[in-house]
Amino acid sequence: MPPKTKSLSVPESMLPIYTAITALTDALCREALNDEYAQVCREMAATLARKRPSPLVTGQSKSWACGIAHTVGSANFLFDKSQKPHMRADELCAWFGLSKSTGGNRSTQIKQILKINLMDPNWTLPSRMERNPMAWSVTLNGFIVDARHLPRPLQEEAYRKGLIPYMPPEKDSD
Repeated sequence: MPPKTKSLSVPESMLPIYTAITALTDALCREALNDEYAQVCREMAATLARKRPSPLVTGQSKSWACGIAHTVGSANFLFDKSQKPHMRADELCAWFGLSKSTGGNRSTQIKQILKINLMDPNWTLPSRMERNPMAWSVTLNGFIVDARHLPRPLQEEAYRKGLIPYMPPEKDSD
């Protein structure tokens, strides 16, 4: 089964702010990143727009756009030069006309609001999900195990409960 996508629904009152922010993140992703980053940035902006009260109503759209791109980049190792695509944090912030500290501070705020940790499966790019051990870790009888190594019925139950992002391909039984 393919990975689930998050809702892009936004309250009508938040639509102008959401549109302004995603226009900026879409432009960055088109110019320097890729479509996957654009989609996850849109999903994060929509999630923040649905918060009550939404933090997006304060501050400039460009600082939120930068913070969202920075947060998604952090969760997906964008700042690691061995990864593709790659962009330094200061380059990302400069693209929005902001300092590295401004972008980093907004990113920290977003991580606190959405309770985002390193390698958070909720904000991992679909192409990176297979390599994210946090996405596949489940507790079984008090032990943390990789769900991809469990029997198929347990994998199905883990997926049904939302514990893993998608059903891993069935293994060939030789």
